[in-house]
Amino acid sequence: METFYNKAKKLFDETDISINGIRPFDIQVHNDQFFQRIFAEGSLGLGESYMDGWWDCEVLDEFFRRIISAGLDRCIRPVRELPVFLKARILNLQDQSRAFIIGEHHYDIGDDLYESMLDSRMIYSCAYWKNADSLDKAQENKLDLVFRKLGLKKGLRVLDIGCGWGGALKYAAEKYGVEGKGITVSANQAKKAADTCRNLPIEIHLQDYRELDEQFDRIWSIGMIEHVGVKNYRTFMRIARRCLKPDGLFLLHTIGGNRSVFKTDPWIERFIFPNSMIPSLRQLSLSWEQLFVLEDLHNFGYDYAKTLKQWNHNVNASLDKLSARYSERFFRMWRYYLLSCAGAFKARKLNVWQFVLSPNGVPGGYDSIR
Repeated sequence: METFYNKAKKLFDETDISINGIRPFDIQVHNDQFFQRIFAEGSLGLGESYMDGWWDCEVLDEFFRRIISAGLDRCIRPVRELPVFLKARILNLQDQSRAFIIGEHHYDIGDDLYESMLDSRMIYSCAYWKNADSLDKAQENKLDLVFRKLGLKKGLRVLDIGCGWGGALKYAAEKYGVEGKGITVSANQAKKAADTCRNLPIEIHLQDYRELDEQFDRIWSIGMIEHVGVKNYRTFMRIARRCLKPDGLFLLHTIGGNRSVFKTDPWIERFIFPNSMIPSLRQLSLSWEQLFVLEDLHNFGYDYAKTLKQWNHNVNASLDKLSARYSERFFRMWRYYLLSCAGAFKARKLNVWQFVLSPNGVPGGYDSIR
């Protein structure tokens, strides 16, 4: 009878990963129960066993790049995942009654963590590393990329759906002279964003996107639609269309997957982003059909691998300061989150898309900006 160890070894051999090998991407197993656990629990067991200290890997992002490139992340589908799959297919896990769960679970865990991890403006989305040698510069590049694509100028009224800690709105108001509004479902973010944008013509609201009903010249949403869910993409697009003036522009920035899914990874769901979902190109294009004209699509997903690795570096550099509030198990969870995602972007299974959408098409055509 084949042992769990032998079954695991066969899978790892497909990726050139050795068990207890000497290379940086080899897995070091400290508990022999690990092998049975990953076959019983799949992704959830792999992640939780890492949090429990059952295994280690020096270069986690490369470990996951190899696992994901070989398709091993889809090879193990435990029966216990079936109820989760059915729940996601039957229920609307991102309905309005659940809108604020993600804020409480993820974004409200502590500003000190995010202040240590992120750039000086606290932009929690993929940076744009073209012509940048630091995280601050790469995030500024990303903001300028977004605002040049939108043609921001003095006097325009803007809306940021999922405004985070207010860094993008502050930069837009100070550099481009706009005024406007930002919404978030995180109480911590709303409080800090209001302080960040103090004395600027910017309003911050703790609000679900479904409550929006006013018009703006420009709208952007950066890294928020991943919390909307496939059952609500059409509603999200209808509201964005309702809130955008006929001659306006809407920029949507999102992580995107190469295939359509209806639920998220079980480990990510439990520990990082409850009720989240990565959209596919097909799902998004159907959601804006007959509502918007697609003016531009830009994919710079590989930049997210570098962004995530820089965030991990920043957290590691702040461990002494943060350890008073966060446990070693938390840091292992956070490292696993950042570097497993980096591996997925390196494997090109995840992308970063920026769409520029207009209600009726830009007269004379839209000039793409990179």
